[in-house]
Formats: sequence, structure tokens, C-alpha cells
Amino acid sequence: MIKTTFNSEGRLFGTDGIRGTVNDGKITALMVVNLAMAAGEYFRGKAGTKKPRVLIGKDTRLSGYMLEPALVAGFTSVGFDAITTGPLPTPAIAHLTKVLRCDLGVMISASHNPFEDNGLKLFGANGYKLSDEVETVIQARMENDAILAKSPDIGRARRMEDGIGRYIEFIKQIISKNDSLAGIKVVLDCANGAGYKVGPEAFFELGMETVVLGCEPNGKNINFECGAMFPLKMAENTKLEGADIGVALDGDGDRVIFSDEQGNIIHGDHIIAVLAKEMILRKELKNNQVVGTLMSNLGLENFLKTLGINLKRTNVGDRYILDEMLKSNTNLGGEPSGHIILSDYAKTGDGLLTAIKIISLLKKSGLKASKFLRPFELVPQSLKNIRNIDKNIINNKIIQDMKVNMEKSLGDMGRILIRPSGTEDMIRIMVESTNQKKVNEITDKLEKLIVEQDRFEKNK
Repeated sequence: MIKTTFNSEGRLFGTDGIRGTVNDGKITALMVVNLAMAAGEYFRGKAGTKKPRVLIGKDTRLSGYMLEPALVAGFTSVGFDAITTGPLPTPAIAHLTKVLRCDLGVMISASHNPFEDNGLKLFGANGYKLSDEVETVIQARMENDAILAKSPDIGRARRMEDGIGRYIEFIKQIISKNDSLAGIKVVLDCANGAGYKVGPEAFFELGMETVVLGCEPNGKNINFECGAMFPLKMAENTKLEGADIGVALDGDGDRVIFSDEQGNIIHGDHIIAVLAKEMILRKELKNNQVVGTLMSNLGLENFLKTLGINLKRTNVGDRYILDEMLKSNTNLGGEPSGHIILSDYAKTGDGLLTAIKIISLLKKSGLKASKFLRPFELVPQSLKNIRNIDKNIINNKIIQDMKVNMEKSLGDMGRILIRPSGTEDMIRIMVESTNQKKVNEITDKLEKLIVEQDRFEKNK
């Protein structure tokens, strides 16, 4: 029997659903069937309809062909009707779950991870990602025998044929019907992922001249040297093609990275700043606040202050950003990685929605992307990922003491963050300061100490 594995804290769920290498740990067909039955029991009746139903989307990974029918089997066995969409971005599934009055939605994706990995993102009937508390309840239900439907009550499954069209009409609402994007030339890289059909079609309908990359998925090339994880290909082509702007999505389409016309990558915090400035000028920014994360650049915080806008930081992950946005009645939030939430329109990061809005603002500005999309100077920041290491080592006293001492040396002009990744097996180090030399020195010292302490603990 194949058993489901959990993380070091005994949890099946991470910071963004369930994720791992397929058939090598927790991501197996058996686990997915059990999850579907447990989630079905929990969500039954949440949409208030007579017959419960679930919406199931996926990206382009080979393992999606295995996991999609496993979900269908699990949900129909507990009496749910299952609607499958085929490849669609994660934000499309979040949106359509609510629109179609489904009790829940499931996206089969491991986002920016390589094709060998896959995962599951669950959405409630309201289109929101699940809280830690709900995930804990579902995981506990997986330990018990499922309550199977009686034979006449088993659910049915059908394919949704108009998902792409309905999602395109939704994301086009981000701009006025009178706005035309004709005359704009864009390089669009869809990462051979979930946006490979809907992205080019949406841009075509909006009148843009589009050079398309990463739109030939074969099940194994998602995120491979393309898309938001490898945006240089998009950036180089933006310059070569003489395009006004470049756009790169990640594998499930909830993140976006931009390039200017000169082939230079635009930092995610610059995009948040552009949106915040526009919204404050139009008096659309609620409570004069933007929600970022611990990774948001200090330069963004300083720039927002000049506009009278407060930056509220949360833990890393768009789910935590949205939680804070809902609590504080804020309608703009995001991460440097390209997760941008415009909650007046979407309840999760949406790469295409953000791209359309930014391209519209760029055209109205009459400026080049290199000027318009960099409204402030970034504070020097170093990011280092340490792989193949015990993530609990960050609690080591020697490491923590060094971190405290180094933070004191930076004063108010910098920050240090050491955290375990919530989606991958690694520790992330972030050092930020106006002094680039000090940033590099501190990063190197912390990396060396963490590796040494991990080796010491393992050899005890």
C-alpha cells in the first residue's frame, strides 16, 4: 500500500496547497482520491445548491492526466458532479468556481516547479484559497473511511467547453470597454503552461500585436527555460522584436514578470508601485494601504510613503496577502515574485489580468516602459537559496545570534530574513541594505554558517 507522506510538522498542505514530486512521496493517485473524498465531505452544500459539484482545472504537466481522473473518481464517489476544464490558469479556476456555483474548485498544478512535480490548490465556493484551519480539518478526514454515496447518487462528470471564453471576458473587464490596446506590440511567454491557449487569444481580442513564446506544451517542458522562472528569453525577444513590453507567465498563470523595451527585467515591486500610484490618483485605493510581504523591497515602502500610502507586510504567499487584504479592507497587494492581487476583480494572483492593466496604463502614459515602469530606486537586496538542508536548522541558536548581531550592524537602513521555503526543500536568505558591499558580505557569512551548522548537526 502506498502511504501519504507529510512534512516535518505533520501537515500534508504547505503554504500554497499540496505540492511535491509525483509518485515519490505525497503526490500519488491514491492520495488524490482520498483527498477528493475528504474535501467533498467537508464542502458538501457550501454553495447552497441541491446537487453538489466541483470544478477541476489543471496546467499542462504530464501527471495531470493521472491526477485529474483521480479527483473525478474521488468526488463522484461521494456524490459530487465534477466539471473539468482542461488547461486553464489558476485564477480562472478561482473565478469560475464562484460563477458556476460550485461547492469548491481544485487546480492541479505545481506552479513554477519543474514538470516532475505537481500539486493541488483548493478553493472554497467563494473562490478563496483555504485557511490553515480548513486544510487541517480536511487532512484529519482523510484518516477516516469515506462516506460513499449510494449507487443511484454517484456523481457525473462532464467537460466544460467554454471555460477559455468565459475567463477571457472576465479578465477584459480590468480595462474600460472604450480602451483599445491596438498599436501595442507585446512579447508573451506562457511558460508552456496553463495560459498557453487563453493568453494569446486574450491579447489578440484586445488588439495587441503579440509575439508568442512558450505555447507548445508537451507535458514535460512546463517552466523549462521559459516563462516567469526564466524571463531572460522573453526579455531578449522583447528587444529583438522591437516590442513595447514583454510579459512572462509562470506555469499556472498566477504570476507575471515584465520586461521593458530594452530587454531589461522589471522588478515586481515596481509593478505594485505603478498600480498603487494610479489607484491613489484615481481615488480607488482603499484605506491608503498596500499589502506586501517580508520580501517586499525597502524602496517600495519608502516610495509609497511619499504618496501617503502605508505598506503592510505579511508572511510570503499570496494567500496570506489576501487574508490581510480582507481584514484591512485593502484592494491592492502583491509580491516581488509577480503575484499581484487586485481584489476588486480577482481573489488570487492573476498574471494575465495584471498584464492587461499594466499594458493599458503604459499606453495611456505615452512613455517607454523603461521609464514608466520604474518609479523608484530599489534598495540593494541579495537573495540566496540553500538546498538539500534541514529547514529546522534556522532555529539554531548560533545562527539566530549571528542574525541578530548583523541586523544591529545594519540599523534602520536594512533587513535580514532567513526562512524555510513553503513550497520547496530549501532555506531562503534575504539581506537588504543601502550598502551593497555589506549586503554581499552578510549574505555570504550567513550562508556559510548555516551550511556548517547543518553539517555539524548531521554528524553528531
